[in-house]
Amino acid sequence: MGDVVSTHLDEGRRQQIAERTGKVLGQFCRCYTEQYGVALFNSVRYEIEGNGGPQPQLLHRKVPLEDHVIYSGNLFQYIEENKKWRNRFCVVPHNYGLVLYENKLAYEREMPPRVLVNSAGYKILTSVDQYLELVNSSLPGVTPKSGHSPILKCPTDFPLILWHPYARHYYFCVMTGKEQEKWRAVFQDCVRHCNNGISEDSKVEAPAFTDAVRMYRQAKEQYGTWDMLCGNETQVLSNLVMEELLPELRTTIGPRLKGKAQERQRTWIQISDAVYRMVYEQTKAQYDATMAKCEQERPQMESTIRTDMDQIITSKEHLASKIRAFVLPKAEICVRNHVQPYISSILEALMTPTSQGFAEVREVFFKEVTDMNMNIVNEGGLEKLVEYMEKLSHLAFHPVKMQSCYEKMDQLKLEGLQQRFDVSSTSVFKQRAQIHMRQQMDDAVYTFETLLHQELGKLQGKDDLCKSIQRILERVLKKYDYDSSTVRKKFFREALLQITIPFLLKKLAPTCKGELAKFQELIFEDFASFILVENTYEEVVLQSVMKDIMQAVKEAAVQRKHNLYRDSMVMHNSDPNLHLLGEGIPIDWAEENSGDPQPEPPTDKRRRAKQVVSVIQDDEGVLPYEVGAEGLLQPRSPEPQEMEELEPGVMPSSPDGVEKIREELEKERVEEEEERLTNGTDATRESRATEEVVVAGSVPDDVPPQSPASEEDEVHHTTPASPTPGAEVPSRAEVQHAAPASPTVASPQPRADVPSGTSVQHAAPASPQPRADVPSEAKVPHATPPSPAPRAGTPSPSTGTACHQPSDKETGEGVVTPLHPTSTTESSEGVQTEF
Repeated sequence: MGDVVSTHLDEGRRQQIAERTGKVLGQFCRCYTEQYGVALFNSVRYEIEGNGGPQPQLLHRKVPLEDHVIYSGNLFQYIEENKKWRNRFCVVPHNYGLVLYENKLAYEREMPPRVLVNSAGYKILTSVDQYLELVNSSLPGVTPKSGHSPILKCPTDFPLILWHPYARHYYFCVMTGKEQEKWRAVFQDCVRHCNNGISEDSKVEAPAFTDAVRMYRQAKEQYGTWDMLCGNETQVLSNLVMEELLPELRTTIGPRLKGKAQERQRTWIQISDAVYRMVYEQTKAQYDATMAKCEQERPQMESTIRTDMDQIITSKEHLASKIRAFVLPKAEICVRNHVQPYISSILEALMTPTSQGFAEVREVFFKEVTDMNMNIVNEGGLEKLVEYMEKLSHLAFHPVKMQSCYEKMDQLKLEGLQQRFDVSSTSVFKQRAQIHMRQQMDDAVYTFETLLHQELGKLQGKDDLCKSIQRILERVLKKYDYDSSTVRKKFFREALLQITIPFLLKKLAPTCKGELAKFQELIFEDFASFILVENTYEEVVLQSVMKDIMQAVKEAAVQRKHNLYRDSMVMHNSDPNLHLLGEGIPIDWAEENSGDPQPEPPTDKRRRAKQVVSVIQDDEGVLPYEVGAEGLLQPRSPEPQEMEELEPGVMPSSPDGVEKIREELEKERVEEEEERLTNGTDATRESRATEEVVVAGSVPDDVPPQSPASEEDEVHHTTPASPTPGAEVPSRAEVQHAAPASPTVASPQPRADVPSGTSVQHAAPASPQPRADVPSEAKVPHATPPSPAPRAGTPSPSTGTACHQPSDKETGEGVVTPLHPTSTTESSEGVQTEF
C-alpha cells in the first residue's frame, strides 16, 4: 500500500473497516434472502402462466464477440509510482476490460499485462479542469491555491482520465483531438458495457439482488435512482458499503493528512482505493456465501412453490386486496395531484432523443450495407463479399461508427422534472437506451447475414448478388422498424416507472409505511418465504400509476413523429423458418469461400491474427516520448484518407453510390404505386428532391424513417387477447428502483375493437400526408420507400430540453482481431488490478 497509506490504515483502522463492512453486508444479505424466495416464486409462476411479450422479428446472436478484440492501440499512461508518462499498448477484449501492456511486442509475445481495469462506475473526462473539480470536491477543505501546480500535469492538450468516486484513477493522453475522440468512444463503450454487469439471463438471482439493493436503500430513506448501481453484484455491493463508509473515513482521516494540498489529495485517492479493495474482497466472500446458501435451499423452495402454487396465489391475492383497500385511495390521490400532470412531459423528454437514436441506428445500418453493395459492384462479386461481411458482422461493436447513434441520447435532459422526482442523474436512462441501440443493431446485422448466407447458393452472378442484398436489406429494415418500436415502448414504460414509483413511495411513506406491519398476520407461515408485505404494498402502488403510464405510451404510439407501432398492430412472423436458421452454427465469414477444407493450424491462425488490425484503425505514428527499440516496433498506420488506396478491405464511403441506389428505388416505388393504388388511397408521387422539400416543411425534424410492411411481413388489425400475466411489467434487472411487479398487476385498458377481417399491410409511409382511412375487408399494399438521410431532431418546447448537434466522428474501418488463447484478461467478476 505504501508507507503513507499504511500509516493511516493501521491494524486498528482496518479492523474497524471490516466490522463496518460486515454490518452493512449482514443487513443486505437478510434483504437478499427474503427477496430470493419472492423472485423464485415469480419466476416459477411466470414459467407456468406467462407466454412472454411480442415475438421479435429479428434474430438474436448468442455469442457475438467470443474470442475477439474490440480495439487495440497505443496511448500514454501516467505512472503514479515514478510520476512519469509512459507509452502503453491497450487492448480491449470481448469482455470490454481495459488491458494495458508494456508495449505491442509484449502483447504479441503473450507476456502478462501490466494493468487490468474493470471500468464499471468510471466517468470519462477529457479535461484536466473537469478532473480537478471532482478531486477538490472529494476532500472538502483541501483546495490548492491559485498559481500552485495542479495534482496532474498533462504533456499534451488531449487528456483522457478515468475517474471513480472510490477506486483509483487512471490518466492517459494522446497527441491529437482526433485520437482523443476515438479513444473516448472506446472508453465509453467499455464503461457502458461494464456498468450493465448484472446478467439479465438470471431470472431469480438478478431480480432478487436489485430488489434487495432497493429495499436496503429505502430502509435508509434513500429513494430515487442510484448512479452507482453499476458493475457486477460484488462491485455494486462494494459501492453500497463505500457510500456509507467513506464519509466516516473522510471525517476521521482527512484532518490528519500532511503536506501540500496536492499531496493530501493524492494521498486521499490512494487511501480510498486501498479501502475499496479491502471492502471488495470481504464483500465477495460474504455475498458468495449467501448465494451458496440460497442455492442450497432452492430445490426445496421450488418444490413447495410448484406443489402449493394455487394456495400461494390465493393467499397473495387476499393480502393484496386488503392492502389495496387501505393504500389505493391515498395512492390515486397522490398520482392525480403529483404524477399524472407530468407523465406526458417526462415521456416527451425521453422519446425525442431515443427515437432519434434508433433512427440513426437504422440509417447507419442502411448506409453500411448500401456501401458494401456498391463496393461489390465495383470490385467484383463473391470474393469481396466475404471480406466485407466479416467487417459488417461486428458493426454494432464498432465504438466510433456507433457513436453517432449514442450521441443522440446525450441530448436527454429532464431539467425541472429531475429535481421534482429525485432523479440524481439521467445517465442510467442514457446508458440503458444505448445498450438497446447496440443490441438492435447487432440483431439487424445478424438477421441480414443469416438471410444472405442462405441465399448464396442460389445466386448466379454479381447482378443477382446485388439484387439479393438490396431485397434482404429491405426485409430486415421492416423487421427492425417493428422490433425497435417494441423495444422503445418497453424502455419508456420502464423509465416512467423508475422515475415515478420511488417518488410515490416516498410521498406515501409517512401515512402508509408504519401501518404495513398489521398485514403480516394475513400471510400463512408456510408461505412467508414467497409473500412479503413490503413487496405487495409496492405492487399496489405500481398498479395505481401503471394505467396512466400505459395510456400515455399508447397515445404516443399514435403520433407519427415518434415512429411507433400502435399496440393494436401485430406483425406476424412471415418467416417461420427464420428463427430456426438462427439456431444453427454461427457463420464464420473468414472461412467462407476459402477453398481450404482443412482447418488452419492453431499456430498459423495465431500468426495470421497478429497481422490483422482491430475494429478501428490505429493511425498513431511513432510516439515522441518513447524512442529506441520500442518506438521502432510501432510503425505508423495509414490515415483514413490513405486507407482506401492502401487497404482494399476498407469500405469507401461511396456517398454517390448510396444516392444512386436511393433514386432507383424511388423510381420503382412510384411506378409500383401508380399500378397498385386502390380504395381511393393516394400516395406521394413526386421525385425524391420534391419529397424531401415537403417533408422538411411539414414534418418535425425528429421523425425517424420507417419502411412499411410488405406481403412478406403482414400487419393485421386485431383485438388482442388479454395480456399474459407479467407481460406488460418490466423486468427488475432493467428497472433499478421500480417496485417489483406481480404477474397480475399490469392491467392495461382494453384496446379499441377493430372490425374483424381487416387485413392491412401497414407502416408509417414516407410521405407526410395524413394516413387515409382503410375500410373493412380491405387489403392495401404499400411499396417500400428508400431510407432517407437522418435528420437532426429538435425536442418539443414543452419539455424544455436542449438539443446539441453531435460532432462528426471518424469512421475508420478494419477487421476484428481474434484474441490469442493464452492472453490474460479480467473475468466479469474481477476488479481492477495493478501488476
